[in-house]
Amino acid sequence: MKEVMKFVNWFRVHNNADLKRYDFAEPLTQMKVMKLLYYVQGVSLAVNNEKAFPEKIVAWKYGPAVEKVHKKYAGCRNILGSITQKDLNDYREIESDPKLSIVVNAVQDAFGDKSAADLMHQTHHEAPWQDTPQSEAISLKKMKDFFLKEVVEID
Repeated sequence: MKEVMKFVNWFRVHNNADLKRYDFAEPLTQMKVMKLLYYVQGVSLAVNNEKAFPEKIVAWKYGPAVEKVHKKYAGCRNILGSITQKDLNDYREIESDPKLSIVVNAVQDAFGDKSAADLMHQTHHEAPWQDTPQSEAISLKKMKDFFLKEVVEID
């Protein structure tokens, strides 16, 4: 299990590379990374039977959120910023963990090209967010059950 900001930095580094590579890429936003973190946690629970990061995911008005990430980027829409050596080290640390690398890359492949608004609407139609009272933590069991049934294809 890694600290949540390492995953945020993984997505920031990945997004920075995409922006250099593709004309159509858009800068990573706080809202989008919140939804991607929700998918990382759900996929990790379903595939690895363990949390990817210890922080709770909360059901907020605009979908699943991690309070620590919100506090760090409060008032910021675009969270890309300049990429530091620490960001690159966090990226490499996640990539070097086979269990986590598979999870983050699968989430990026499945959801990375969707807009923040698309991901918000998608999570609003999913049971873990729908079945959790606003501002309360989404149950890990609800997430795992939903992701096993609806998101992850396990052979």
